[in-house]
Amino acid sequence: MAKSYKPRKSDKFAFGVWCVMNRGRDPFGVETRPAITGLEAVRGLAKHGAYGFEYHDNDLIPFDATAGEARKIVAELKRIMKSTGIRATAGTTNLFTHPVFRDGAFTSHDPEVRAFAVQKAMNLLDLAADLDTRVVLLWGGREGAEVDGAKDPVDALQHLRECVNFLCEYIIDRRYPILLSIEPKPNEPRGDMYLPTTGHALAFIETLEHPFMVGTNPEFAHVKMAGLNPYHEYAQALEVGKLFDVHMNGQKVGRFDQDMSIGADGLKEIFFVCKLLKDYAYAGTVAVDAHPFRTEIEPWDFVDRCMCSWRMLIEKVDALNSDREYRQLLGPLVAQKGPLAAALGQYTAANAAKLRGHAYRPDKMAVRPLPYERIDQIVNEVLMGVR
Repeated sequence: MAKSYKPRKSDKFAFGVWCVMNRGRDPFGVETRPAITGLEAVRGLAKHGAYGFEYHDNDLIPFDATAGEARKIVAELKRIMKSTGIRATAGTTNLFTHPVFRDGAFTSHDPEVRAFAVQKAMNLLDLAADLDTRVVLLWGGREGAEVDGAKDPVDALQHLRECVNFLCEYIIDRRYPILLSIEPKPNEPRGDMYLPTTGHALAFIETLEHPFMVGTNPEFAHVKMAGLNPYHEYAQALEVGKLFDVHMNGQKVGRFDQDMSIGADGLKEIFFVCKLLKDYAYAGTVAVDAHPFRTEIEPWDFVDRCMCSWRMLIEKVDALNSDREYRQLLGPLVAQKGPLAAALGQYTAANAAKLRGHAYRPDKMAVRPLPYERIDQIVNEVLMGVR
């Protein structure tokens, strides 16, 4: 890695430990990399300069571990965190791997499955509090359907709401400084997932009993799977103060969830996500949720590449924002003012009367210059390093 792009703690890079634990298995082939434990993954991330790590409960503690085994693992994890300074920045509950969740967890028809899922999530919240994790992610890996005749989505959303409300009350009762974050995804592994986009998640959050405790963490790949624009999805959450975490990776539009490295595909799109976060002083972690290519023997080039790519993108954002021609072209567009612009800020009968009575000249307004071709070309030149 070029020296100037080595990560700094202030970059706040975080990786899911599941990313580096991924062994390269896919539906058509077995593992291509040796297994590493969650603790080994955390050690490796710290060694490579990551600020933090994200985790599923079962990344660290096996599903069938005894209470004593779990205590030993957590104690060792704390020793690693103390000695290296790496932080546990976000946690989540694995509610998708075990066959008990084959038809959902919080949205299962079976109330006993839903109760077990909430119990498992409560245990994760206890672990998160113990590790000083402030954000707990809710990714509904099995919350969806393939057979519409078998599952009523209204009932499913009501079950989901009931479970999230219960977890919020548990956090309040335990006085944990934890926020919940919904991670949308349109499909995979279910044919159709509930809360498939950021807009769906934000609408659902407003129906909860404690909406202030719940936000969202869009994932670049998930947005592109739906054929949408990541820049706009992240902006929608950010604009309403609900961008609690971000997941970054690379993805070809409309494909299966490829989870490629940052910059492996969609470079221009992720550049604008990077610009959005920089321009609006996003203070959270830059979390990577991706996997090394199946061709890799070990995961560490992947880790270095993602952090290096993001730092290069930040450099390009700074270059664009300081580009004289770009600023000269964009400035007049965003600074335009009309005689009645202030009237749109708040409805009053007087403002409405002013608008109704004003004589506009749409023919003149329609020929004002909008140099978007040139602006887009400047962006391309900055990204290509020729400017």
